[in-house]
Amino acid sequence: MKKRILLTALTLTATLLSATTQAETKHLSLMLDWFVNPNHGPIVIAQQRGYFADQGLEVEIQEPADPNMPPKLVAANKIDLAISYQPNLTIDVAAGLPLIRSATLIATPLNMLMVLDNDKINDLADLKDKKIGIAIAGTEEASIGTMLDTVGVKYDDVDIINVGWALSASLASGKVDAIWGGLRNFETNQLALEGFTAKAFFPEEHGVPVYDELIFVANADTYDKAALRGFNKAIEQATIYITNHPQAAWEEFVAYAPDTLNNELNKRAWNDTLNRFALRPSAIDLQRYDDYAEFMYTQNIIQTLPKAADYVPTLD
Repeated sequence: MKKRILLTALTLTATLLSATTQAETKHLSLMLDWFVNPNHGPIVIAQQRGYFADQGLEVEIQEPADPNMPPKLVAANKIDLAISYQPNLTIDVAAGLPLIRSATLIATPLNMLMVLDNDKINDLADLKDKKIGIAIAGTEEASIGTMLDTVGVKYDDVDIINVGWALSASLASGKVDAIWGGLRNFETNQLALEGFTAKAFFPEEHGVPVYDELIFVANADTYDKAALRGFNKAIEQATIYITNHPQAAWEEFVAYAPDTLNNELNKRAWNDTLNRFALRPSAIDLQRYDDYAEFMYTQNIIQTLPKAADYVPTLD
């Protein structure tokens, strides 16, 4: 009888402890900007190594059907977090969407203006009267126009062609003379694997303000400050692990989805992305956000000028 009572008490205690653990675990839904790739290294490593769980978080990683939708879903309270881009966040906030930047994933621009290294285009000025392929129409006039202006070429002096996602193929085939929208850690490697050497002109070196390439955004009205602090701590811990153990981290990264991640392109992209992850994801540089917003405003991309202090809150 005493044994039965003891077992019942132990069972009840275990049940209560389990319920308490579940109650303390916070679920966060995170939608990526695209399918999982090396740009998402710290997220995958934080998941694989249990860093989210250590912060009392259960993070559900989702891939979008439409890469334009994640921030809108956050604004509509359909998901908790999304990966976006600093320029896109500025556009969304200026349009009135209730969004905040909660952390930075990749702290340097990845976008670039790329040409083949074949001595046909050696300077930005050589792009006059040439064809430039883009993937998505939007802010290219401001960025490309600013870059060309530094060498005395007007935006109207080039022919912009929407080639969709066939950026590398369009450049390699000669359909266009340059591409805008490719990432310096991917398209360069993709062309190299196909036997082409590329050359890049970086926007931040030609008049365009520097910005954070990939950031996390949350709903401005409903975000959970404590949960975001824990999330950011896990991302920081994962980034430090990647920095200290790049090869081991690569092996753990591809183990997340070996059929799609374990290939030569991703391996090269991984190595080229390591020094671009934000070592302090929570760190805030309001001036950087204000400078880029001012650039977008003067270029007529946005019609109102938001202040970074209003959508880049201090979470620590």
